[in-house]
Amino acid sequence: MEIRRITQVEAIKAAGHLFDDPPRQGATESFLGDERHHLLIAYVDNVPAGMVTGVEMMHPDKGTEMFLYELGVDESFRRQGVGRALVSALADVARERDCYGMWVITDADNAAALATYRHVGGVPEEEQVVLVWTFDQT
Repeated sequence: MEIRRITQVEAIKAAGHLFDDPPRQGATESFLGDERHHLLIAYVDNVPAGMVTGVEMMHPDKGTEMFLYELGVDESFRRQGVGRALVSALADVARERDCYGMWVITDADNAAALATYRHVGGVPEEEQVVLVWTFDQT
């Protein structure tokens, strides 16, 4: 397995099956154009097997931390360590970028994600609540 930091739109298009929806051109270009956004793809025999995205977040009294935005592994490559390798690689990027930590949100019933994150050192925050706002995009 080889993990590559992605900087080209074409590489994301070629790995489009790893995302929830097909990557959008403008959003992809904006994502790649911001040095605080990170996208890593794991390749097995040059086939995109999984991806992880991270976004650096900064606050005046805390410094910078890495938000693990999304992890996706192609079904045929699951349970082979691809997800763990990607999360570890993103944690390495976070350390290189002087982040003080990394965090992720996942569904409480997503056993595979929870196992992956815990396996590479993630610790659940007790009694946390996630609130969301959804805006119409017309």
